[in-house]
Amino acid sequence: MIVSASRRTDIPCYYSEWFINRIKQRFVVVRNPMNAHQMSKIDLSPDVVDCIAFWTKNPKPMMPSLGELKDYMYYFQFTLNAYATDIEPNVPSKNDRVIPVFQRLSDKIGPDRVIWRYDPILINDKYSVEHHIKYFERIAKSLEGYTKKCTISFIDFYRNTTKNMKGLHIKKSTPVEQTALAKNLSEIAASYHLKMDTCAEAIDLSKYGIAHAKCIDNELIEKLIGCKLNVQKDKNQRMECGCVSSIDIGMYNTCRNGCKYCYANYSEKTVRTNMQNHNPISPLLCGELTDDDVVKQRTVKSLKERQVTFFDQ
Repeated sequence: MIVSASRRTDIPCYYSEWFINRIKQRFVVVRNPMNAHQMSKIDLSPDVVDCIAFWTKNPKPMMPSLGELKDYMYYFQFTLNAYATDIEPNVPSKNDRVIPVFQRLSDKIGPDRVIWRYDPILINDKYSVEHHIKYFERIAKSLEGYTKKCTISFIDFYRNTTKNMKGLHIKKSTPVEQTALAKNLSEIAASYHLKMDTCAEAIDLSKYGIAHAKCIDNELIEKLIGCKLNVQKDKNQRMECGCVSSIDIGMYNTCRNGCKYCYANYSEKTVRTNMQNHNPISPLLCGELTDDDVVKQRTVKSLKERQVTFFDQ
């Protein structure tokens, strides 16, 4: 099993104590986002967890506890953009705080296990193409040697994100404009020894050396754990998404970063309520189990291929 922690919220930044408690207890309970009283109890023992993929904009709160994960393989999808607080209200200063944390994390676990995400890319008068090119290079220069890959994507206009971005005058870029910007960014990335790929984008940028990403990446995980995985593409994701199957243990409307482009927060009021209901020793990320809740044990297993084939010898 691959654990995603989490596409729905920033667990390393805001819920690291809870997560480490779940690791110590060896299980987590996840509420079904489509049915509030339907719960899955998920085994988190090292015997079944092949890898954990963390998603974060600031893993600093979790870093002192990484020793608790000594029995697990894990890597970080680390989003680091060139936006100010008008777009990412609660993300700390990139230069003063976030970039140094990225560097320290890489020093601790290695550059293969810290993926730089420069996404989503949005364009308006303030965050112009020239702005992205300028600040992408500044960040890339700071991260040289601390990561090996950068994943980019362009903004998607979901109903919730469109509402949150009202007043920011975001422009819908064309495939031609996206291609031109991606080409520029890929050349900058290459100059700092970084590969580049795109997250859930249909546009073909392969002639610029830009591949389609697997953010939950079986090939990376196989390299990290030294073992092949029997895993399929995640059918619950968009067609353009290359991720393989994982189990997400997060919860919507729980991230305090407040990013205007985020699809996982629908309501600031709900976010505040959920965070007030957070208990770091609860099996649930937010709230407690009630008599109306139905908890079912989810069947999970390791995806490692134990059998040695002729070609492995």
